[in-house]
Amino acid sequence: MQNTKVSKTGMPYLHFGSGEPLVLIHGLGEVKEGWQSQYELSEYYELIIPDLRGHGEHRSIEGISIENFAKDVIGLLDELSIESAHILGLSMGGAVAQEIYRQAPGICRSLILTCTFHYIPKRLGKLYMKFRESQIEELTVAERRDIAAKKCLYSWKKESLEKFAESYRPERNAFLASGKACMEVNNLKLLPKIKVPTLVIAGQYDSVLPPWLQLWMHKLIPNSEFIVMRNTGHVPKFEAKDRFNRLVCNFINKHKKGFQESA
Repeated sequence: MQNTKVSKTGMPYLHFGSGEPLVLIHGLGEVKEGWQSQYELSEYYELIIPDLRGHGEHRSIEGISIENFAKDVIGLLDELSIESAHILGLSMGGAVAQEIYRQAPGICRSLILTCTFHYIPKRLGKLYMKFRESQIEELTVAERRDIAAKKCLYSWKKESLEKFAESYRPERNAFLASGKACMEVNNLKLLPKIKVPTLVIAGQYDSVLPPWLQLWMHKLIPNSEFIVMRNTGHVPKFEAKDRFNRLVCNFINKHKKGFQESA
């Protein structure tokens, strides 16, 4: 069990392990403990795992935006005197990772963008948010979590459902504000400018953000790598823990700071 720390700006986070710094950024409605299946990576890397505004123990919902999520993470790294780190984001966390690169490209040793997005057409975004708002008004928390789990997961096994329930704890107002922030993302012009090593990961059966979206991202990011994780949905981090962790390790090890400097 890892103990939560709180930054000077009030951002709760986990910080443990040793090695090259690796930031893990959760998705919409998730909490930092949703990365438990990746805690074992602390044997190789210094892990920094925050709760974004309105998520988990971070109760503040003021100023929720992808821009401010990124500013908060950048500020946390500065407070920890970490000059640069590998940035791994899942779903909404992947959009935050892209925004971190926009704001402070020098802080990113590499990007690992998992089951995420870079652009959502406004009309589609409005329809999606209208649907989610109706769900929140009409369904109980348990019903919404069950629907989300079955949409996000490839396997509906008991273990997967339990892990999802542990990591997915949306708070109504923060969820809606964060969802609307996602609808504003447009990184079509940013991705071609990315110059750090980038790995784009898709889940074969992701029905939330399907693989063609990550393939599009890969095509836009120069020299990026792309992989589809078979037999996974939107959360391969625990549906295929061993494969996901091995993939992350292999990618980071190829692009360690020392290796880049000597190249």
